[in-house]
Amino acid sequence: MLRSAASVAVATSSSRVLGYVRDMVIAATFGAGPAADAFFVAFRIPNFLRRLFAEGAFSQAFVPVLSQYRTQREPAEVRDLVAHTLGTLGAVLLGTALLAVLASPLLVWLLAPGFGDDPQRGALTGTLLRVTFWYLPLVSLAAAVGGVLNTFGRYFAPALTPLFLNLAMIAAAVWLAPRLDVPVLALAIGVVVGGLLQLLWQLPSLRATGNLVRPRVGFSHPGVRRILTLMGPGVFGSSVAQINLMFDTIVASFLATGSVSWLYYADRLVEFPLGVLAIAFATVILPRLSREHAGNDPQAFSRTLDWGLRWVVLVGLPAAAALGVLAGPLLGTLFHYGAFDTHSVHMARQALWAFAPGLVAFMAIKVLAPGYYARQDTRTPMRIGVAAMLANIGITLVLVWPLQHAGLAAATSLAAYLNALLLLRGLRRSGVYRPQPGWRQFLCRVAAATAVMTLLLWLGSGTLDVWLARSAAERGLHLMTWVLAGLFSYGAVLLALRLPLTSLRRP
Repeated sequence: MLRSAASVAVATSSSRVLGYVRDMVIAATFGAGPAADAFFVAFRIPNFLRRLFAEGAFSQAFVPVLSQYRTQREPAEVRDLVAHTLGTLGAVLLGTALLAVLASPLLVWLLAPGFGDDPQRGALTGTLLRVTFWYLPLVSLAAAVGGVLNTFGRYFAPALTPLFLNLAMIAAAVWLAPRLDVPVLALAIGVVVGGLLQLLWQLPSLRATGNLVRPRVGFSHPGVRRILTLMGPGVFGSSVAQINLMFDTIVASFLATGSVSWLYYADRLVEFPLGVLAIAFATVILPRLSREHAGNDPQAFSRTLDWGLRWVVLVGLPAAAALGVLAGPLLGTLFHYGAFDTHSVHMARQALWAFAPGLVAFMAIKVLAPGYYARQDTRTPMRIGVAAMLANIGITLVLVWPLQHAGLAAATSLAAYLNALLLLRGLRRSGVYRPQPGWRQFLCRVAAATAVMTLLLWLGSGTLDVWLARSAAERGLHLMTWVLAGLFSYGAVLLALRLPLTSLRRP
């Protein structure tokens, strides 16, 4: 399982690195002004629905049902389930996209009400949304195909799909934007082209599994009905972080111009370790847990969860600390070009300071939630997700006025910890997860190594003003030097403290 997670991490890291190139191009071209705010809202709405339904509730419901079919049914029945699932999902999402295009002004008013004070920015957001929403059915079908491939043990091709979105958006910003009267419209077109490429890229791998079938609409299919039943509660349980981010977008639309963009760029830096590592483990854990549950092996189920949580702590704690200490240098090195000025770097740094502590919780949720979905329990995460969402709203209303956009990020982090702790408590109380021996020593060693690394980075990174005064090449070289120094110091302390590696091996 570690090898599969590593292959996903390699593919995802390649896509994430290219994603930063994409963001650098967008930041240099559009900065953090009204056009950038309009695009990020127009992109976030369909992207939010993608994560909420296609990659969130749908995947958490589809993979366990498909795993059960693969274990207990004939191959023809598996192909029939795939055909009816893809057809039904495609029909629903095409209809959703059409309705959203027709109702785009209403969606902008609902999800970015603060843009009402700037009619030009609101109108631009509506125009962009009418294009970007067609990304939803394309990328959702791509996610469904990826779920099939993951169930059949093929992880690399689905993990590489974001690369094509990044390539399409970079090409749109560099080549198409200068040729349009409304340059930012090029980004919306690039999003749709990227979604199409993500779907087409996976079809040869789907054919290799024997599941490249003609989609068929079938709400009455028993497997589809089971997936829909599981999806209902799972919408909240698996994607509460996305609901919180969308709520942040609504509130941020009332704040200073640029707030949406500052939150976006800070969130992108948090998404790198989250996407490369946590999602890599979550991708391979869900099919594994589903098989162990179907095979009635509770001991193996518990060991798999324990393995995932140890990796979350081992990677998430130092990553969160490094993001906090290097917030300014990271943002300054990656985005301080062209229209993304010094003020934007300072404002985005405040958001990243608030997002960074939540990284461990964001990662833990990716490992803990599959412990419920693999057992086809979507109601418990739903209740927990609703509680966390309400907490996020309450904390946001308290923090947004004194901290402005950084208060939104802080509330999201705090709500994520509540979500993760409640998920963990539920698994412990039900007896599904029983921690393996050695956790106390493991935590102490990781904490000590993280403290040494944090002190080194804090002493060596310097002030932000000094950092921004350097040339782009100097910033990049210094950042690489301190990232490597942090990794080396963290690893050296772990080795000196003799961290036991047996608990990190494949369960």
